[in-house]
Amino acid sequence: MKSNLKVNIDKADLKRGVRLVVKIGTSVITNNKNAVCEKMISALASQIATLQKEGLKVIIVSSGAIAAGVHRMGWKQKPKKISHLQAAAAVGQVSLVEAYEKEFKKNGLTTAQVLITGEDFSSRKRYLNSRATFETLLNENILVIVNENDTVSTDEIKVGDNDTLAASIATAIQADLFVILTDQKGLFTENPVSSSRADLIRSIDVDDDILSKVASKSHSEFGTGGMKTKIKAARMVARLGIDTIIASGFEIDILLKIKSKNFVGTTILSGKKNKSISARKQWMLNHIKAKGKLYLDSGAINALVQYNKSLLPIGIVKIDGRFDRGDLVVCMTDEGVEVARGLINYSSLEAEKISGLASGQIEKALGYMEEPEVIHKDNLILISSSFEDSNTIGANSSKAEQ
Repeated sequence: MKSNLKVNIDKADLKRGVRLVVKIGTSVITNNKNAVCEKMISALASQIATLQKEGLKVIIVSSGAIAAGVHRMGWKQKPKKISHLQAAAAVGQVSLVEAYEKEFKKNGLTTAQVLITGEDFSSRKRYLNSRATFETLLNENILVIVNENDTVSTDEIKVGDNDTLAASIATAIQADLFVILTDQKGLFTENPVSSSRADLIRSIDVDDDILSKVASKSHSEFGTGGMKTKIKAARMVARLGIDTIIASGFEIDILLKIKSKNFVGTTILSGKKNKSISARKQWMLNHIKAKGKLYLDSGAINALVQYNKSLLPIGIVKIDGRFDRGDLVVCMTDEGVEVARGLINYSSLEAEKISGLASGQIEKALGYMEEPEVIHKDNLILISSSFEDSNTIGANSSKAEQ
């Protein structure tokens, strides 16, 4: 599959005051022995120091703690047991932060470490507190280094991967550009590891179908994501009009080249410049762990996507998960594609009883009616806009809110 996409020449203008989130992958930050690569950190520190001195505000989301810990503990391979992974993260985090601190200090910068779990995004109070901390550190020109708190994270509170974590940070601070540094030059039409026909995609719109087709699994032993998680992250930040660049961390002065708009890599264009999303909806977008899923018919999807309507019970086909009134749930197509997410007015037990019913039948089914909507439009945010031109939407439009 040949790429005929044009190179984007109108990339983000990286000038004084611009906010930049840089996610650095495990394969970039560690050497072939899985130890922290101080030479690489030194090169990155020099570039970031230059950007900071030119007035840019930079936040780093760094992988590599578990790999570094496995190396320091003398283990031959990455363990599978959660407690061993957490122990490795605890040990590796020390050497990782020490290396960053040492190199940034050489460049005249003060560093701060912030450890995050999914709960920090799920709790609105903790989310707002975290965002306030980031704002203070950025205003004080402190170089912030973020990682998931793997030493305490469990499946219930994990963010899941650092691509998603970095995207959440980028939306929380309303970054101007999101950069993912990996061991590949960018996004290819095919997996460059296994195919000689792979072409680099220089620029692509976030809603382009090609993105879903070319996502590949990670080929790194210690990495937790491949291009699939990077594309997911790009779609997250695109909702706030943030462009994403995927490039090789091994390219000399890659961050400075990105600033000068003379780099090799892939730019994923947001397509929309919408930073006017309310603070509450930004939090919903960052909310990592939803409590349940609502599968909708095409009429309900049409109402949400095309007409900015609330979700009524009549459009719900199936419910997964257990949740209470006020919890965050995701709205899905019958094929499992997330369309929107929102704060629900009914518990899962109540929602199961009223799904497929008209709003006027809620009181009869439950004996009471909290709200005529399952999710009010003010408490709902769209995740995917790829359905807007679909011919399948509207087939059951009689079920859409009128």
